[in-house]
Amino acid sequence: MPKVFLKTYGCQMNERDSEQVARMLVEKGYEMTPHETEADVVLLNTCSVRDMAEQKAIGKMGMLSRLRANKPEMIFGFLGCMAQSRGAELTRDMGHVDLVVGTQKFHRVAEYVEQIIQRKRELRERLMDDARFSIVDVEEEAGSQETIREHVLTEKQATAFVSIMQGCNMHCTFCIVPSTRGAERSRRIEEIVHEVEGLVARGVKEVTLLGQIVNLFGRHEFEKQDGKSPFVQLLEAVHAIEGLKRLRFTSPHPIGFRDDLVNAFAELPKLMPHVHLPMQSGSDRILKAMHRGYTAEKYFSLTEKLRAARPDIAMTTDIIVGFPGETDEDYAATRDLVQRVGFDNAYIFRYSPRRDTPAATMGDQVAEAVKEERNQDVLRVVDTLAKAKGEALVGRNVEILCEGPSKTNDAKLTGRTPGNKIVIFEGSERHIGEIFEVAVSRSSGFSLYGDPAVLDGAALAGV
Repeated sequence: MPKVFLKTYGCQMNERDSEQVARMLVEKGYEMTPHETEADVVLLNTCSVRDMAEQKAIGKMGMLSRLRANKPEMIFGFLGCMAQSRGAELTRDMGHVDLVVGTQKFHRVAEYVEQIIQRKRELRERLMDDARFSIVDVEEEAGSQETIREHVLTEKQATAFVSIMQGCNMHCTFCIVPSTRGAERSRRIEEIVHEVEGLVARGVKEVTLLGQIVNLFGRHEFEKQDGKSPFVQLLEAVHAIEGLKRLRFTSPHPIGFRDDLVNAFAELPKLMPHVHLPMQSGSDRILKAMHRGYTAEKYFSLTEKLRAARPDIAMTTDIIVGFPGETDEDYAATRDLVQRVGFDNAYIFRYSPRRDTPAATMGDQVAEAVKEERNQDVLRVVDTLAKAKGEALVGRNVEILCEGPSKTNDAKLTGRTPGNKIVIFEGSERHIGEIFEVAVSRSSGFSLYGDPAVLDGAALAGV
């Protein structure tokens, strides 16, 4: 049975795409392996949001090329955003790469792998081992948003991602995604509901709806009903599924939050009190240059509305420092807005020029040393806020959904609160996939720790 090593770079949408690829390969008789040295097929699902992500994938593929010395029939492929952006140049510049598949063709990867295997076999039989054969497919395909719908679930898996749309029409000046993911395309609500119903029937208790700008779902395909956007209609339809316990979504855009979506946090109990709300900057001048479509005050007003609707809501964000032209005053405005909002956590990025984006050719590019200084400074602010949020939960009971062993310590279990905070605790296999309370004994800022001596009695008794 041929073995496949599949590594994913980037966001949760990339993880979901990789899961679809894995499912289709397994259906064709391939076996997934976490060990690249065992593999007959090596696939890297790439990200182009930051240059570092691209360089990691290219560096990894370069190192993996040595495996072909002992296994000349190996297949190497790039998938995803970088594949879409660079296309055939990847096979030209890296001679061992056989396959390049873009973001609208994940559902064709298994088919292409089979074609390459067959072609390599034919070339060997004709004693043409040195002949090159590769497949590059980065073309658009109508209906591709409907192809990411199948799952590979492990035993007792309690959470799952569900892709509801592809593409982005926002064209932020720093972002390459519209050119790598294409225009917005949404799935049908009934198809998404059917997929979630199937997941729940298989034991999943929590789903996270995924989209590049998830809260703009369906705005080109569906009409508002009773003043509710297509996205809120979808939330209500998924919320109504019997057996589903928790509902999340990521990643939204501030301009997609109207009153109907804000009110959903108050009206839908299964919708978890956490929102990841990319801020990017606190300077109106920089926000305008980024083409974000809101001001710092409008962003802050939205956070206040969300807290009024759901007082226990947790907020996380994305921040870019060092955008072209960012002055000390602009950065100070960002720092100030971070403190005013009081985020639970933030992902902070130094601006990285991406080719074919307007920001890459803007004047007043900020020096790397300045970017790093601002990055470290705002990180200290976020750390302080996160520690205060965590300390406030020490001594309290929090509800968690246990997801399984901790990624940093196999001897402990991990789960997430409704506010998406990680809790690490001692327990046994019977806790995996269950929802129960843990008493928080300490906090490291970004993670909470439960005292096994005071776990909820029902959980200790087994469920």
